[in-house]
Amino acid sequence: MPRSQCCDAARSVSVSRTPAPAIVHLALALGGFAIGTTEFATMSLVPFFAPGLGIDEPTAGHVISAYALGVVVGAPLLAVLTARMARRTVLIALMACFGIANAASALAPTYEAMLVARFFSGLPHGAYFGIAALVAASLVPAEKRTQAIGRVMLGLTTATIVGVPLANALGQAIGWRWGFGVVAVLAAATMAMVAWVAPRDRPDRSASPLAELGVLRSGQLWLTLGIGAIGFGGMFAVYTYLASTVIEVTGAGPAMVPVVLAVFGIGMTVGNLVVPRFADRALMPTAGGLLLWSAATLALYPLAAGQLWSMLAIVFLIGIGGALGTVLQTRLMDIAEHGQSLAASLNHSAFNTANAIGPWAGGLAIAAGHGWTSTGIVGAALALGGFAIWGLAVLTGAPVRRVVAGA
Repeated sequence: MPRSQCCDAARSVSVSRTPAPAIVHLALALGGFAIGTTEFATMSLVPFFAPGLGIDEPTAGHVISAYALGVVVGAPLLAVLTARMARRTVLIALMACFGIANAASALAPTYEAMLVARFFSGLPHGAYFGIAALVAASLVPAEKRTQAIGRVMLGLTTATIVGVPLANALGQAIGWRWGFGVVAVLAAATMAMVAWVAPRDRPDRSASPLAELGVLRSGQLWLTLGIGAIGFGGMFAVYTYLASTVIEVTGAGPAMVPVVLAVFGIGMTVGNLVVPRFADRALMPTAGGLLLWSAATLALYPLAAGQLWSMLAIVFLIGIGGALGTVLQTRLMDIAEHGQSLAASLNHSAFNTANAIGPWAGGLAIAAGHGWTSTGIVGAALALGGFAIWGLAVLTGAPVRRVVAGA
């Protein structure tokens, strides 16, 4: 085993009394639930906080972009700066920053203050998920790593089913500021749980920012990030315009939009429960299969959008493809010998890049007059683009040793 992996394993298992892995995974997933709630709920709160801040809705959309920019910047920056810190300490600190920034969002008096608060809210996002994935994987045998990471990601997918509707309902009932306030409370609860149950690991004194940055020389790293940035963009192309498609094409009323969005979240949750079992046996083949699955289901989206029952079915199937993020997280752990934290965190920068590419490409198709359902064809093309990058990664990649955390 390479020295960096030995050090990584050693620091992961330097634990006095670690609770059952499932308890630790639950604590880490709570943080994912908080992050997922604020990431997706902000979109649904735009019509409420825009007038509250004295701006129009298109301008309010910049608040969402500010969060995404924070994720892209914060993931690599914080992973590098915290390389020599104990992971338990880093997780608590990241949640503290996340909670404070969301509290600032709830109290923001102006549009400019909200922009700053949302940017700082996004900074801990990628680093939290990346480090949480490493901690989760360190507590289970190597052949169950992806399943462990999938349990952490269940917090994010569950947020799309429960957290987002809750934040939106609070925002409508007692004011949009409470939609952000509840996330700050969830962040505080995560800090308490992580402090209570997470393993007390020792800092890796051999780690350094330069060692973390060295992973950027890996071609396989960039190919893996490209798979996520392009291949996952297809899902965002459809999800961004899903509400408008339900109303304008399916013919369902606005009341059905939350139901359709919840079904999408259920699909993602099922995907993160089932797909990792296959990934732990054959990682890259599972990633390739998921990309083809996404291409096929997205291509069927225009045909299914006309009826509510078929729309619900296809949205559920598209959601299953969301497990790609969990699979690629494990792949990055395997190829990042000396830069585990940075590589794991960059996964979320890649997916936020997808969150920019997908809606942009889908919007171009809609603006060109091809209709709301054209986002499905755009999405299928992006999924196939991701599959092409996957093929290049398979053809050019040497066999990769598994990171055996805890060995």
